Amino acid sequence: QVQLVESGGGLVQAGGSLTLSCAASGLTFSEYVMAWFRQAPGKEREFVGGISRSYTTSYADSVKGRFTISRDNAKDTVNLQMDTLTPEDTAVYYCAARWSILSESGNDYYNWGQGTQVTVSS
Repeated sequence: QVQLVESGGGLVQAGGSLTLSCAASGLTFSEYVMAWFRQAPGKEREFVGGISRSYTTSYADSVKGRFTISRDNAKDTVNLQMDTLTPEDTAVYYCAARWSILSESGNDYYNWGQGTQVTVSS
């Protein structure tokens, strides 16, 4: 059974940084595409970024240049380094996995974590 557990969320001031981690189990991690999504109150879930099995990354325009995704196949973890945070980044952040190519559509992912709250104060 695939399990994804996010950690690292919290409260941070605008302009600050935060690193989220997602620990995976129950899967051959190196064979999975990993992605981060987020959902703000009253808004739809949106793609933040993803990393393929070959370490190719993709980011939403809203976070490009500020967020960085990395994966550690030895530790079965994927991280999301978030810099220069703004209040618009406030959301619940979810880790997701799929055994296929990188996709920006949440409908293509069938393994999800429980989410971690990120709140950016102005």
